[in-house]
Amino acid sequence: MRRAGMSWACTVLLAAGFMAAPARAQELSDKATRAFMEYAWSLTPEAFTKPNGETVMIDKTKKDEVLIPLDVARQVIRAGRLSAHAQVCDLAQEQADNHNSLMRREVESKRWTPQQIVYINQLHLTVVMLLTGRIKLVEKDTGKEVVVEDHKTGSQTCTAEQKQKVKELIAAYVKTGPALASTTPAGGTGAAPVQK
Repeated sequence: MRRAGMSWACTVLLAAGFMAAPARAQELSDKATRAFMEYAWSLTPEAFTKPNGETVMIDKTKKDEVLIPLDVARQVIRAGRLSAHAQVCDLAQEQADNHNSLMRREVESKRWTPQQIVYINQLHLTVVMLLTGRIKLVEKDTGKEVVVEDHKTGSQTCTAEQKQKVKELIAAYVKTGPALASTTPAGGTGAAPVQK
């Protein structure tokens, strides 16, 4: 069995580096980005019900129509890393603001289909779950399988200094995006997917 994710110190440094360093200097490799995207695709439901009751159907046989470009996936992964750090540091409001800012940016860009918006949301969630130990990878004869854990694993901690750094990084990220009017992002993708 192999566990996906990185140590807390490593991921905080990566998050800080992704937000502060030149874009190319600490960029996630194409291979790593595709791996995150594949994990997210494997967890993307065939139907997603928004808080307003509207259901978005996803044809799992049309993967290429739903996946997003690598450069956008990297941005989503960066946001997911920050959300994971916020979760470890018990920064619930900052975590929600970070996610909502990401989703509002993507919805307001008007570049994506409803299915792609669901996938972006799922990619963010997958990154958070991988980095907080809620998902693990299991080696099987057929390859790697993503397994969702029912209980929180690991003993990640957050110092006061780390907590402050995460708050600052999220505040900077949110400030560069559209104003957040409420705790539910535009497009209503704030709820967890409902599998049908």
